[in-house]
Amino acid sequence: MRSTHSGYTRLSKVHKFSAAGLTAAAAATVVFAAVSGGTASAADAHAVKPVAWSAGSFGETQQDELSTYADAAAAKAKAEAAAKVKAAAKAEADAKAKADQERASRSEARKPMKPAAAAKPAAKPAAPAKKAYADNLDGWIRQSLDILHAKGVPASYEGIKRNVMRESTGNPRAINDWDVNAVNGVPSKGLLQIIDPTFKAYHVEGTSWDIWDPVANITASCNYAADKYGSMDNVNSAY
Repeated sequence: MRSTHSGYTRLSKVHKFSAAGLTAAAAATVVFAAVSGGTASAADAHAVKPVAWSAGSFGETQQDELSTYADAAAAKAKAEAAAKVKAAAKAEADAKAKADQERASRSEARKPMKPAAAAKPAAKPAAPAKKAYADNLDGWIRQSLDILHAKGVPASYEGIKRNVMRESTGNPRAINDWDVNAVNGVPSKGLLQIIDPTFKAYHVEGTSWDIWDPVANITASCNYAADKYGSMDNVNSAY
């Protein structure tokens, strides 16, 4: 029960217990107000709230950090383990490849050596192109000279042509049917008027056996003249 005495209010027992129920934070507010020279009511004291600090929330923060560190460490360990596995696999593959190469080298070294291939015979030189001759008196004489010189029979272009012109005037089908040879049944024939028995006896190999062939006729006649007179160049009349 509240009573008034000497102008101030005395706290009853109930009021004292109520005052004791103030929080430490409210008391601190009242003290601060008194020190600063102001007055603070109980309502003002209750309006100021202290900063709360919880050991539980601190522990949760620490736990989160520890979990993060653990996850990072696990990921690093996993990556390192994978790298080691990969390195081991590569080392094994390299060792196998090296062993295979060495085995192949030893196998190759044990193979018998193949005999050297026989040298191919040298290619035959190409035959010289066949010389072309004109199909006229000039060509016949030149072809005959090449054959005669290859056989070692002497003769000259001038000596052959001079006697051809005297004997047949250059007609390969000329024939003498009035002289003694004709009377005997073996007339002189061709460019150099040779009879059949003489043509056959002095025929030059590589020419035709036809007495009417101009080249065969010239070569046989020159071969006969070389044997009898030393060369057709030395013949200046009937021979």
